[in-house]
Amino acid sequence: MSTQRADRIFRWLMTGSGLLVVAMVVLIAIFLVTQAIPALLANSANFVTSRDWVTAQPMSFGILQLLWTTVSTSVVALVVAVPVSICVALFITQYAPTWLAKPAAALVDLLAAVPSIIYGLWGAYVVAPQFVPIQNWMGTWLGWIPFFRPVGTVTGGTTIFLIGLVLSVMVLPIVTAITREVFAQAPRAHQEAALALGATKWETIRIAVLPFGRAGIISASMLGLGRALGETIAVLLILSALPGGTEWTWSLFNGGETFASKIAADAAELTPGLGTGAYIAAGLVLFILTFVVNAAARVVIARRAAFSE
Repeated sequence: MSTQRADRIFRWLMTGSGLLVVAMVVLIAIFLVTQAIPALLANSANFVTSRDWVTAQPMSFGILQLLWTTVSTSVVALVVAVPVSICVALFITQYAPTWLAKPAAALVDLLAAVPSIIYGLWGAYVVAPQFVPIQNWMGTWLGWIPFFRPVGTVTGGTTIFLIGLVLSVMVLPIVTAITREVFAQAPRAHQEAALALGATKWETIRIAVLPFGRAGIISASMLGLGRALGETIAVLLILSALPGGTEWTWSLFNGGETFASKIAADAAELTPGLGTGAYIAAGLVLFILTFVVNAAARVVIARRAAFSE
């Protein structure tokens, strides 16, 4: 086989693979839309602002509570995981000796191999009981902030805030791995120039490493956010669901359900019909939310790259 023919075959395979992925995403979107529209048309409540979830006739369902819980748990996870991941990546690439850097990186990467159900069991039976006094302390001293206001509907520490902390551990290896690779590629000449001008180690990192890795940090954070948004098993095992008619609250010390955990919890009862369409509509919102997050990340990274050039 000639080299030119091999190149053509390889190009066709790569093009076909790319088109296949695009086609799969489009087909998934079409399926979600076509299955969700009949349920949305039969819905008697506002789909965006309602907290009801009644899928029997007459249908009345909304995603406000699901959206808040999904976004808040993911934001807590990122707020905790991203700074820790950056510090770990900087330690491995800038401070740790070679004999320590490689084992440390391997150990962090191993966190990504732990199944979600293990994190869920660990969070529910080990972390949650220990988290109760911390939650009570935060509620006492920070209760004037709506996000940390104590509520009496959830006991045992299985709250939105706790699942955010567990999710932060789950997304930490992803964010750390990407930021570590980006920091390792920072131009050595720039770092040596900063040191030659009398900069300290931290000043060198601040002016030569962190600016170079900013786009990578953003992309890693968005990838971690996508991981947190779609997590199911750990959230299902840890987070306490709220009974119907519970008063609305902004507190992170409350319970709730995310899009993924709600669908998973009721999956055994789903049958073809409008009731299932309500869950598919919730899945469609999660699909759009993930798509928007990734698209926004790509725009930010592209603008940062253009600015750097």
